[in-house]
Amino acid sequence: MKDGVIADFTATQLMLRNIIQKVRKRYSIGKPRIVVGVPSGITEVEERAVEESIIQAGAREVYLMEEPMAAAIGAMLDVGEPSGSIIVDIGGGTTEVAVISLGGIVVSNSLRVAGDELDRDIVNYLKREKNISIGETTAEQLKMEIGCAMPLMTETTMEIRGRDLSDGLPKTIEISSSDMQEAMSESIERIIEVIKQTLEKTPPELASDIMEKGIVLAGGGALIKNLDKKISTETEMPVYIAEDPLDCVVKGTGKTLDNLEKLKPILTNIRKRK
Repeated sequence: MKDGVIADFTATQLMLRNIIQKVRKRYSIGKPRIVVGVPSGITEVEERAVEESIIQAGAREVYLMEEPMAAAIGAMLDVGEPSGSIIVDIGGGTTEVAVISLGGIVVSNSLRVAGDELDRDIVNYLKREKNISIGETTAEQLKMEIGCAMPLMTETTMEIRGRDLSDGLPKTIEISSSDMQEAMSESIERIIEVIKQTLEKTPPELASDIMEKGIVLAGGGALIKNLDKKISTETEMPVYIAEDPLDCVVKGTGKTLDNLEKLKPILTNIRKRK
């Protein structure tokens, strides 16, 4: 997977087939119905690739559901209410922002800048500023341990090992949380900008609801320290992190699957392919 969509069709199909076979064997079921979350900005070609890979992997029916709607359901937002709610799902490949009301997405934006891009930002920053090369796994550890969007009350540091670009030899250096803030600042600003753009397009009758309820953050990116405070400062709105933000999308798709017949008429963005 890359940027939230399939980059290697064969590998994805093999992975899905293996997962489906394990589930069928464990629970002694036939071909399953599957609900899968996809980025709201997915193209028809990418959509078809997702559907075909899952059908060929052994599914009976496939339902595609836009990730911000799944995240909203997983975050326990009442998506069927006539009032407006806004969800920001910062995943691995994409950041999804959506205003939801009456069981549908009113305004949405999809940005292919999220956790993976932040990892690449850290790798590039350390090459440029510290003259050291690290892998994306180390970059992700740095992001999770000391990454921040605004200065922390107490600066933290982390020791990492990489390759010195001057002589090619292994090197150990100490990286600070302020280094991480600088490394990720450009991508975080892009995420905040897409949130602002979504808010600007929000109908006035829903904007007052959102001002009162605030912005809900989901996805792994929501766990970056002080990101909620940064977004709140920039938008002048309250910002809340969903409970178990990492699992919001999968929980939302699971709830949808459990109540598929009931939710079909409400979720206007759910599509079925046989």
